Amino acid sequence: MPDYIVKATAGNGQIRVFAATTRGIAETARTIHQTSPVVTQALGRLLTAGSLMGSMMKNDDELITLKVAGDGPMSGLLVTADAKGNVKGYPYVHDLGDTMASPMPVSEAIGGGALNILKDIGLREPYVGYSPLISGELAEDLTYYYAQSEQIPTSVSLGVLLNDDGSVRQAGGFIIQLMPNTDEEVIDALEEALADTPSLTKLLDEGKTLEAIMEDLFKNLNLKISSTEITRFICDCSRQRITKALVSIGKEDLVDMISDQEDIEINCDFCREKYVFSPADLQSILNRIEENEG
Repeated sequence: MPDYIVKATAGNGQIRVFAATTRGIAETARTIHQTSPVVTQALGRLLTAGSLMGSMMKNDDELITLKVAGDGPMSGLLVTADAKGNVKGYPYVHDLGDTMASPMPVSEAIGGGALNILKDIGLREPYVGYSPLISGELAEDLTYYYAQSEQIPTSVSLGVLLNDDGSVRQAGGFIIQLMPNTDEEVIDALEEALADTPSLTKLLDEGKTLEAIMEDLFKNLNLKISSTEITRFICDCSRQRITKALVSIGKEDLVDMISDQEDIEINCDFCREKYVFSPADLQSILNRIEENEG
């Protein structure tokens, strides 16, 4: 079954719910980046968060970028998602040398630092939100971000369960938000339900669907599922995009590259695709720049 997102409301519209199963996304990222276990878990969590937060945007052309910068050995992570369920991401350090036999906590791998959220919603400048990392576990950090930067009471849960060989067994998460002026009894019922609910990945591993898990969680809160949508790891890089990037670096740098008379290789950080440009390719790009200037 492909990865997917479920959107719902509960508490007679006073609660917004976004839940996702993302095993395929996390495993695709692990395979592409050849990550060690702790990096697989951290990247899988942030990809899940990106997928969920992308699905919360209003328009199809909007983008969201989640950037984690820490002082731990992983250094950081970057994830970008759109409103159509497409997400991509990469770790700054791919392999920390940890194994399933000697696991490293995600919080230790990331360390202290900051979380930045950039939302491109069609304005001249993107919205930029910031909050410090309070745990490095990512779910708690995003919960804090929503409370401090967007003033929205939010509960975030993110999980990645690995097989003995380090591959992804289950992955998923949810974001639950309270609308303004939510009744106290609804808040109390939600807090009680969350306290009594096992981890999402554990429930998924038991064979339960997202819909069944949500029905159980909100059994006393009038859950109403509004939609489901596919989510996937997709990179939109292309030779044309890389060419545009080369145009943007300017004539002087292109001339220097051409003078070396060697091929240059540019790798996409998100999908590891390699693009090779010969001196003749670079000369062609330079000629086009000069033609446009003329």
